[in-house]
Formats: sequence, structure tokens, C-alpha cells
Amino acid sequence: MRTSFMAILTLLLLAPAGAEEARSSAVVTVVEAARLIDPRTGHALAPAAVLIEDGTIKEVGAPAQVHSHTPAGSRLIALGGATLLPGLIDAHTHLLLDVIVPQEAQVRRMTFNGEFEPGLLLAVAGMTPSARVLLGAQLAREDLESGFTTVRNLGHSGIDGDAALRDAINAGRIPGPRMLASGRKIIASGDYIQSLNPAVAPAIAEQEFLFLDGPDSARRAVRANAFYNVDLIKIAIDDNISPAEVSALVEEAHRQQLKVAVHAASARSIQIAIDAGADSIEHGNEVTDEQLRVMRAKGMYLDLTPAFFDGTFWKRVHAMTVLSPEFDARLLGRDQRGRAGGAALVQRVLRSGVKFAAGSDMCWYVPGKTRGEASATMFGALRTAGMPPLDILRAVTANAADMLGWQDRVGAIEGGKLADLVAVAGDPLADISELERIQFVMKGGQVVRNDFASH
Repeated sequence: MRTSFMAILTLLLLAPAGAEEARSSAVVTVVEAARLIDPRTGHALAPAAVLIEDGTIKEVGAPAQVHSHTPAGSRLIALGGATLLPGLIDAHTHLLLDVIVPQEAQVRRMTFNGEFEPGLLLAVAGMTPSARVLLGAQLAREDLESGFTTVRNLGHSGIDGDAALRDAINAGRIPGPRMLASGRKIIASGDYIQSLNPAVAPAIAEQEFLFLDGPDSARRAVRANAFYNVDLIKIAIDDNISPAEVSALVEEAHRQQLKVAVHAASARSIQIAIDAGADSIEHGNEVTDEQLRVMRAKGMYLDLTPAFFDGTFWKRVHAMTVLSPEFDARLLGRDQRGRAGGAALVQRVLRSGVKFAAGSDMCWYVPGKTRGEASATMFGALRTAGMPPLDILRAVTANAADMLGWQDRVGAIEGGKLADLVAVAGDPLADISELERIQFVMKGGQVVRNDFASH
């Protein structure tokens, strides 16, 4: 791994960026910037000020107006010519997984999922649960420092790793984004991992997944995750899960007031998710125009995961491996297909009017990037696929907040919402890559990062 676990522990014990400033901050803070963008409309308030009290936004307006209501002794954070935005939301991530792709020879040797399965098995069987949560804490901090103040973690976290990480962040013991935890991913036997040593296979698999074998097992799987106080349920559907199983799972989850996110790529699996009444469909690669129409009518969200859309993903994650000309050409072909498929999907989604959000689906070690920087590559990927900057911004703020059921807390800068703010130097509606260069991060009224202070 790129960082030893003792080094990770040391990082966690050290004060995070801006923590000293946060601890000494006044209860009331005013943040000023040249402009503030409302992602729902694209309208900008210029100049803008945000009045924050006890971690909550109290007022947004012109600086003179806000200062007239600001008590003496309040702290002022002046960001100069910056653009203020709501904290970013990664609606689909995996903070307890950091897969390093193996060398080409190992990929070829595997009969199934050769780039992913070895790293997954290393996380499940090669790390203790405690070590894995410490790794997740590092990745969570890196996400926060890149402007992701809220994330939805959708599996690959062990039995309760994401719930434990969420609780530690909420208690203020470690820095990280607000998290929704889904617990173990619910799957059919044979998905994700195959052909393990039969002496250890069940013990390994059950650390990471809950398995379906009929409608009753689907209900039990929901209850098993609910035991660890999850925020939602994640199920992965291939063509090997029956409609009855998915319907039972959704019914049980909704009975317990838990939303259901369904990994579904094929048209058949997407249809099963739609018919079962899922809350969101993750990926949706082969969604049809008719399915998009039905999803729009039902108010169902499509959560796009654009990691492959920019045509460079596979080359980037293999950047440190030695490639034969044949394998290099194969990677280039996969990237080209990903770019073409992403562009086609995005255009159909935009035409359909369906509700959509976006998530990085990041679970990979990308050489040269922190986890937050790797997650932020989704903005450029969506732009490459033809999505306008305002739609991208909505997908990771207001739309994502609505999909999560947190529209009353996050997703916009307005009175009553949590003071989760980010700022960039330029205009993200002119150049969405500004979101890859976040220079100011505030979560709950506390400054995490302020690069503008050194200018």
C-alpha cells in the first residue's frame, strides 16, 4: 500500500488541515466571496456573504445586508475573488477499498475479474477489520479535503466498517465527510469473487457480502444489515437474481424506512429494479429509453458512475504496471468503448428528463492522486461525455441531496441547511475542471482547508 498503517494512524492523530482554526473559531462566522452559485438555477449572487451560527447557515445575501445582522466579534473569512458552492456530494463511493491493479501476468492468470478480485480479496482476507477502517479513515479525509463533504458508501466495507467509520466521523474523533453507510452488499452467489479455496471461501465471502437464496433470505439480509444501523441497503443485480427476491428485499427495506440502491447494468436487471420499486439505479449502462420514461414517471433516480466515460481510466490505473503491446492495445480499446458508451448514455439521460445524480464509484488506487483527487476525475469524465457544467454541478449537489433524502440538510447554500461550503478560484460553469481544484472546504461551519488564506 502507498502508506503504512502506522503512518495512517499518525496522520489521524495529527490535527487535520484547518483544525486549529476551527477549534478557536467564533460561534458566529461570515464567509464572503466574489460570487455564490445556486446549483438549482445556475444563478450567481455577486458579491455574496453567508452568515453561519453553530454549524448552520442562518442567512445568505449581499455582504452589506448580512453584516447588518452579524453580531460584534464574529469571525470573517474573506475569500476574495472566489466562487462559493455547496459542499460536493459523492453519491456512490467505496471508502474502505483501494484496489491496486496487479501486473499483467496476474490479470491474465485470473479466470474472473482479474483486475479487481485480487485487490478485493487482499482487503477482505489480508487486512484485519481494524486496519481496513484505518485505511478508510485516510481515504475519507482525502475525500473531504477535495471538497466532498457528503458521501454515500455503497458496500465493500466489511461487515460494519462503513458504519463504524461514519460514527467516528460524526463523533468528531476523525475528520471526514458526512457518510451514509450501506453495510454489506447483497448479491447472488458467484458474483464478484469466484473459485476460492473451499476450506476458507464461506468465511471470506461472508465478511464482505450477504447472499440471496430466495425471498426469505432477501428479507433476512436486510435485517442483518439493519442490525448494524445502516442508512440504506445496496443490492447488486445481475441476471441471476429473481424479481421475487428483489421485490422482497425492497419491501423489507422500505418497511424499515431504508432506501434501496440497486447496482444494475443490463436492461433486464434494470427492469427488475424498476418493477420492485427501488429508490435509485446505480450505473444503468444499458437502460432503454422506455425504462428512462418509466423511471421519470415514478420519480426514480439514475445514479451515473462516470469513471470510464473519459476514455483514460484503464490506462491511468495501470500506469505503474508493465504492459505488453497486446495488453496496452486492449486497455486502449476498453477506454475507447467506455468513452463512446458514456457519451451515448449521458445524451439519452439528458433527453429523457429523468432524475439523475452522480458518483465516482471510486475504489481504485490511481497513481499520483489522493482518493479525493481520484474521485474528482468524475467531473471531467461527465464533461467529456457531453454533460453541461450546470448539470454536472447539480448532479453532485442538489440532485444528489434529494436522492439521498438529505435535501433539507445539504446540496445548496441557504438558510437552515448545514454550513457545508467549498470554493474555487474561477467559474465552474465556464470550466467544470475548477471542481478538481477546490481551494476552500468548510464542513458544519468548521474550516477544513483554506488555500486562499495564503494568497
